[in-house]
Amino acid sequence: MFEKILIANRGEIALRIQRACREMGIKTVAVHSEADAEAKYVRLADESVCIGPAPSAKSYLNVPALIAAAEVTDTEAIHPGYGFLSENADFAERVEQSGFVFIGPRPDTIRLMGDKVSAKDAMKAAGVPCVPGSEGALGEDTDEWLRLANDIGYPIIIKASGGGGGRGMRVVHTDAALIQSVQMTQNEAGAAFNNPTVYMEKYLQNPRHIEFQILADEHGNAVHLGERDCSMQRRHQKILEEAPAPGLEVKLRNKIGERCAEACRKIGYRGAGTFEFLYEDGEFYFIEMNTRVQVEHPVTELITGIDIVQETIRIAAGEKLSFKQKDIQFRGHAIECRINAEDPYTFVPSPGRVTIYHAPGGPGIRVDSHVFQNYYVSPHYDSMIGKLIAHGASREQAMARMRIALSEMIVEGIKTSIPLHQELLTDAGVLQGGMSIHYLEQKLAAKKG
Repeated sequence: MFEKILIANRGEIALRIQRACREMGIKTVAVHSEADAEAKYVRLADESVCIGPAPSAKSYLNVPALIAAAEVTDTEAIHPGYGFLSENADFAERVEQSGFVFIGPRPDTIRLMGDKVSAKDAMKAAGVPCVPGSEGALGEDTDEWLRLANDIGYPIIIKASGGGGGRGMRVVHTDAALIQSVQMTQNEAGAAFNNPTVYMEKYLQNPRHIEFQILADEHGNAVHLGERDCSMQRRHQKILEEAPAPGLEVKLRNKIGERCAEACRKIGYRGAGTFEFLYEDGEFYFIEMNTRVQVEHPVTELITGIDIVQETIRIAAGEKLSFKQKDIQFRGHAIECRINAEDPYTFVPSPGRVTIYHAPGGPGIRVDSHVFQNYYVSPHYDSMIGKLIAHGASREQAMARMRIALSEMIVEGIKTSIPLHQELLTDAGVLQGGMSIHYLEQKLAAKKG
């Protein structure tokens, strides 16, 4: 096992990784920008290194500074968390070339799954169900584009192969709009991702977003930890997540979960990963794989009792998974609300000083947050200031506990998304469960109208 790990991240995930390390008796090195010098995880770390000024490009995305920090502290491994460089294959390669262990998949696997065309091809080969679409990237033949679109059936969606986070995609409803839409997406993809490759898929009208958590070691063992429903989204950004997905049959969960685990065995996957699907009319369609720990991993931890972050560390250290699929038991239901420093309805960021902070408690409540009273929320980074998670024996109990926790949580001095979550936790559609990915945006649009 490692003696010292450098955490190449900030915010709540840096604190989460640090806690996992401390429980395992591993020393931690916190890297930080000048803006994060007083952060809780920096103060709690065994060592800390300032890696640059506030802007991410000069600090958390500064690869030479991160490698230098690992060298001067005699670190053995680097955990990237999520965001920043977590899915950057070049960074993973640089970490390994510099003599450190990258806590995550191998660089070639990150490249394979980071390109949506090659990822889809790999999943098809492994028997994972995919959205009907073009066989790989679109070529230059515009007549072929039209033929493909008509074979698939409108509406279709054009996606950038290197896209993500809701960027690099365009929905097309007619032949007349197709050619210009493909060319515009190619141009945007080239500018935004340095990769103009695009592909075509069937556009599902009212799908849910359901994802499967997997863990795989380098000895060929892979298991799934069930699914999460992340359909409550705005502009492709998740707002609320839960596990298990409401109304999903156990038989179907096991079937899709096992296919994901088998896909990991076939591609030699290592670490934690998440298979993201659109789910409509009883069918699953693979859209992408995230080769890292997810923001919403706590809901899976609470229903399985497995510490996903600690497992990523054990796997990176070369250990075999200590459990098999038959050992994994799913207990109860868990819900996570992302608490963001932003206006709850316009979503405009609200940086500033937190004048009063009170975290909720009680049975089944977990708060993953790096915030404290007098903490300054910087305008330089993502607006998420924490995650509130509730676990109960049933979905109804988890939701009741979440409502109580939201009413107890106090964050003053800035605006937060708490009022939106309070509204969602009493909304008839949310209470029913199984809403589509468009539900929240339609609800907000109706509110405006």
